[in-house]
Amino acid sequence: MVNKLQNVDIRAKVGRKASFVAIFGNIFLTMFNFLVGFLSGSTALVAEGTHTLSDVITSLMAYVGFRIGMRPADEEHLYGHGRAEPIVGLIIVVFLGIVAFEILSEVYKKFMLGEAMTPPGLIAAVMALIGIFINYAMTNYLVKTGKRINSPVLIADGRHQSVDIFSCAAVLIGVIGSRFGFTFLDPIVAIFIAFMVLKTAFQLACDNVNSIMGKLPYPLIVEDVKSVVLSLKDVKGVHDVKINNMGPYSSAELHIELDKDLNLQESHKIAHKVEELIINKIEIIKMVTVHTCPTEDKCEIK
Repeated sequence: MVNKLQNVDIRAKVGRKASFVAIFGNIFLTMFNFLVGFLSGSTALVAEGTHTLSDVITSLMAYVGFRIGMRPADEEHLYGHGRAEPIVGLIIVVFLGIVAFEILSEVYKKFMLGEAMTPPGLIAAVMALIGIFINYAMTNYLVKTGKRINSPVLIADGRHQSVDIFSCAAVLIGVIGSRFGFTFLDPIVAIFIAFMVLKTAFQLACDNVNSIMGKLPYPLIVEDVKSVVLSLKDVKGVHDVKINNMGPYSSAELHIELDKDLNLQESHKIAHKVEELIINKIEIIKMVTVHTCPTEDKCEIK
């Protein structure tokens, strides 16, 4: 089974902290990329500043998505608001597409419009190195935290952040190459970065669309549910197990087979035991609906 934090308050606290790390980390990088870019004459670093500014926006969006996803069920959303997280994840995909377009537009200006390509100062290389380490640390932190609390939007933001590692590496290569006279290196590497951005966007789009469409959170979850239910001696069988993935959590529906001589009250108590056991043993499942059937009858819904 997948080990996830179950306590809602802890999940909210951990997710809020991760979002703030991403927001303030990207604000720091944006300010210094712009500052060093203008001082060193590095157009690539100024472009990276624009890129990190978009990261601030997407991190804010990720935080909003996480907050909405944490809202409890209400009269209009009986299964809660969990799908807000993968929806915001898809919006982040759109921003990744915009970033890729901006990078390719800059390459077009340099190659096709004949913009001058002058070597920037070495301080740009230092800032690129700092950016690589900061973005690597934030990427690992966001993705690990997202997986720990099962948050699609934090994972999306973390993978988005990983693109900045390659962007900073491109700036570093461009600066060093330019100092040796290879001024064309910066736009060439930028093309590679743009395709890395698009690849990340495609992967995130697939993950979040699958989450919205209710794909199983992990392949063996149905078998895990059956194993947990059959651990109760009163349950003779289980079938028609359905898992509905909401993003950060899931709901389950299933039929259990009980002795036909049990009365309604006894069957009801066992069904409640099954619900509690599944929720306690499989952390990602927060809601369970159990239908009881006598062992000798077929009760599949047609």
